Amino acid sequence: MTIRSLFATRFYEDSLNDATLIDELEHSCRTLAEDDRAGRAWAKENSYPGYTSYASLNDLPMRDPVFADLKRKLDKHVQRFAEASCMELAGRKLKLDSLWVNILKPGGSHSSHIHPHSVVSGTVYVAVPPGAGCLKLEDPRLQLMMAAPTRRTDAPEEDRSFVYAQPAPGTIFLWESWLRHEVVASKAKSERISVSFNYS
Repeated sequence: MTIRSLFATRFYEDSLNDATLIDELEHSCRTLAEDDRAGRAWAKENSYPGYTSYASLNDLPMRDPVFADLKRKLDKHVQRFAEASCMELAGRKLKLDSLWVNILKPGGSHSSHIHPHSVVSGTVYVAVPPGAGCLKLEDPRLQLMMAAPTRRTDAPEEDRSFVYAQPAPGTIFLWESWLRHEVVASKAKSERISVSFNYS
């Protein structure tokens, strides 16, 4: 008998390994949250539990050299992920399309979603207090399984319907943008800070 695993879903994890940059990012993220009235208003209107620059600022790498430094590091990680995923880019490189700050308050979460019109998406974690919500990844075949039984609790990670990825400060997660994901509710006593991004 032969059973093969087909159609792999790639998930990339690495670390910035730069404590100074992480500290600078935290300062910049908190300063944005104080100064960006439009971002705070959007978060309030859309019931986002904290602050996000998602709908208010689209030029962070040009606005702040800290985000420009981050972009240079992310470009290299995304290039490695694209190569490991066997993406045929015809000699071109994926390009940063958007980058935004997220500050989730205690108890905050972010519901299941995908990132349309992008190739690779990801998040860098800046502040991850104990109990902060992890990233929940969903098997992309789940909606097609119809009458399939649930997976056993001892199933290996590659066979589970959901996988939970726990970050730490400096963690970088990358995935293809069609992969559905969410942030589970935070049980932390302080804010969870991250920077999310899309490459097209």
